[in-house]
Amino acid sequence: MYAVIETGGKQYQVREGDIVFVEKLNVEADESVSFDKVIAVSDGENVTVGAPYVSGASVEAKVLKNGKSKKITVFTYKPKKGSTHRKMGHRQPYTQVRIESIKA
Repeated sequence: MYAVIETGGKQYQVREGDIVFVEKLNVEADESVSFDKVIAVSDGENVTVGAPYVSGASVEAKVLKNGKSKKITVFTYKPKKGSTHRKMGHRQPYTQVRIESIKA
């Protein structure tokens, strides 16, 4: 059984027991969170697709931790201009969740 959920402007295909890194949620560690924006649910034989969401379906998850990903370097410049360049770094915040159950 799997479900396709939407959170943080992205879509994730999840199964029970999966550990997923999603965009940062305002939830502390060891708390439960429910994803109501379920786009599709499959029970192995039948696939239910919502328009845009499946009514009555939800995915329950437990927050494992909040953190920041590895640092990436962003370098911008304008070619042939000599002194127009800028170097920046960025660390994207995330929330790590474990999928507990899929209710369809």
